[in-house]
Amino acid sequence: MVEWRMPGIVLSARRYGEGDLVVSALTEEMGRHAGLVHGGGSKRNRANYEIGNRLDLSWAARLNEHLGNYRADMIDSPAAGIMHDPDRLAALASLCALVDISMPERDPAPGLYAAMTVWLDQIQSDHWAAMLVRIELGLLEILGFGLDLSSCAVTGDTTELTHVSPKSGRAVSASAAEPYLDRLLPLPGFLVGSGVADEAAIIDGLQLAGHFLERRVFNVHNWTLPPQRALLVQRMQRRMQDRG
Repeated sequence: MVEWRMPGIVLSARRYGEGDLVVSALTEEMGRHAGLVHGGGSKRNRANYEIGNRLDLSWAARLNEHLGNYRADMIDSPAAGIMHDPDRLAALASLCALVDISMPERDPAPGLYAAMTVWLDQIQSDHWAAMLVRIELGLLEILGFGLDLSSCAVTGDTTELTHVSPKSGRAVSASAAEPYLDRLLPLPGFLVGSGVADEAAIIDGLQLAGHFLERRVFNVHNWTLPPQRALLVQRMQRRMQDRG
């Protein structure tokens, strides 16, 4: 028998049979890991396995390669505090779906787990959207496709970085970008230590991360970006228009 116990963040839960669930969770040491929860789909237990919930997970299987069974106790439910906020709920659904699809199964993910833990703790703060953009860019880094925003790809300058090459993922300074603005992606200032993370900058950040997630991760595997993420971007764009 193979067993372990550690905290985990619920990424998804799908029905299996009459009343069971296959739950996918992100853990620090075991990465993205799935397990069968007997009776998890019942009215009494289903709420424990909502996305974003943090659980004390115990997993056991006869062999390590088996799906295995989860037993779980609730630690907390960050989503319970944002039920009134569709934008934050959309962000939670988007991030959980991105991680669930893109992260390799059972690879340790201490950095991502720590980042998501902090984000869930701060999801009711004013910084949740900027933190989300940083996590998406961090996900690219973890998957081996991080962007280079340290200096201009053309001049080597480290200041006035305003755009990113959609092909190389390297930053471009304002002067070097001028002749090619229609071919480059905007780089929001808050990602390079300048500017504020207002709604326009957040949308630019989401589009930047989304471009490279789609190009370098999802398209390679013939996947499509999850609809939850498209909904998030739409909600953020609508929010900016409503306030404009």
